[in-house]
Amino acid sequence: MKKVLFLIAQNNYQPLEYAVPKDILESAGIKVVTVSNQVGIATSTGNYSLTKVDLSLENIKMDDFEGLFIIGGVGAVEYLDNEIVYNLLKIWQKTGKAYGAICISPRILAKAGVLKNKKATGWNDDGKLEDLLLENGAIYNNNSVVVDGNVITAAGPASAEEFGKEIVKVLQ
Repeated sequence: MKKVLFLIAQNNYQPLEYAVPKDILESAGIKVVTVSNQVGIATSTGNYSLTKVDLSLENIKMDDFEGLFIIGGVGAVEYLDNEIVYNLLKIWQKTGKAYGAICISPRILAKAGVLKNKKATGWNDDGKLEDLLLENGAIYNNNSVVVDGNVITAAGPASAEEFGKEIVKVLQ
């Protein structure tokens, strides 16, 4: 059985961006392992959902997983400028495995340097995403979901279903 990692913030992850793609992947026979800063319980934005965190960032064994996807929500900014996450993403990119992000989280991919020469999208309500992507060598695309090779990015909760379906396609 294929397994992927969904990286969520310990506090204030976006519940639809997590639950909808997770259900789609699991329906396709792909196991989703939830990772965060620490094992335990993560809390969604607005305290709507509590999610069991299966694995901490420090305990990821890359060989066990086919993909790494960062879920959005206001709490995801804790992974901006996070060297552990950046190093994981750089290693992931070198291996050719699938990776991606939804909502605000494509900014993490860009700042980690793993979107160079890749088309990407994300949450842009503040008008800063396009410049951030360009500054980091990525190509901004305002579609709701963008797939460029093994990289999948999505704009936000409204694109969560399509994000999940595209992850399944890339992993098949």
